[in-house]
Amino acid sequence: MTEFGFIDHIKELFAALPDNGFEGIGDDCAVLPVGEGESLVFTTDMLAEGVHFLRPATSPRELGRKSLAVNLSDVASMGARPVGTLLSLSLPADTAGTWAEEFMLGYRELSEAFGVTLAGGDTTRSAAGITINVTAIGRIADAHIKRRSGARPGDAILVAGELGLSGAGLRDILAGRYDTPAAAAHRNPQPQVAEGIWLGARPEIHAMMDLSDGLASDIRHIMERSGVGAAIDIGRIPLAQGADVETAACGGEDYKLLLTADTAAADRLAADFRARFGTPLHPVGHITDSDKLEWLENGRPRALDWHGFTHY
Repeated sequence: MTEFGFIDHIKELFAALPDNGFEGIGDDCAVLPVGEGESLVFTTDMLAEGVHFLRPATSPRELGRKSLAVNLSDVASMGARPVGTLLSLSLPADTAGTWAEEFMLGYRELSEAFGVTLAGGDTTRSAAGITINVTAIGRIADAHIKRRSGARPGDAILVAGELGLSGAGLRDILAGRYDTPAAAAHRNPQPQVAEGIWLGARPEIHAMMDLSDGLASDIRHIMERSGVGAAIDIGRIPLAQGADVETAACGGEDYKLLLTADTAAADRLAADFRARFGTPLHPVGHITDSDKLEWLENGRPRALDWHGFTHY
């Protein structure tokens, strides 16, 4: 069973239980309305040594920052402001002392940068390997929540940054090249928190998520939740330096925001975004009324069997 097949199985297994007010599995965060037009959003991500990171290639301070960053990216993708986290660590004996202290300093650095409190967590000993689990909590006005399910046929598809740098960095790391700019970018993702909050307040945006598994995979989540199709123009995918088009489309962990917006408002949205953040929103395609993902090259369909990112 695939990862996503297992998630679907879990959804079915728990479907008959009371939701207690939660909007559950299906978006980057679970949503809990708290009254007066506001909601809390919750997300959790796990990083396991040998699957999500290699200890020789990653400093503990970098890993502390990254473990928080990937969760803040999920909160941002809903349009929410992160307010708190829970951190659980399972650590082998050789990480006690300096390694653990450096990890927590990295975690604190990013917490301070985004004004996020560490509200609790757990620690336990590991017999083999490091495991990190973070739960992040955000707060948002109900009217600003962006879900994967809001895409409409005709929407423009946009990404908030260049793609493929992290994938190129992973390639470098696996080849033993730990000191390249791309490898550093892979170890140090930058969550688009301010961008997500701003985009969440824009009514012309209909759906949003972050790019953690790659454009080729993540656009399918929007398609499935919205009941639509998508057409991606290969030539319009913004390539980071050192990335080829397949890495940009299929490489994971770029943590840029992926969104769909009213086509009539897309140019104005992109101009406002650039004026505010100094970087472009890149149009890469459009939402269709089919249930297929089409790849286009020079306006013509191209048969490609591209899928998203897998870890080590």
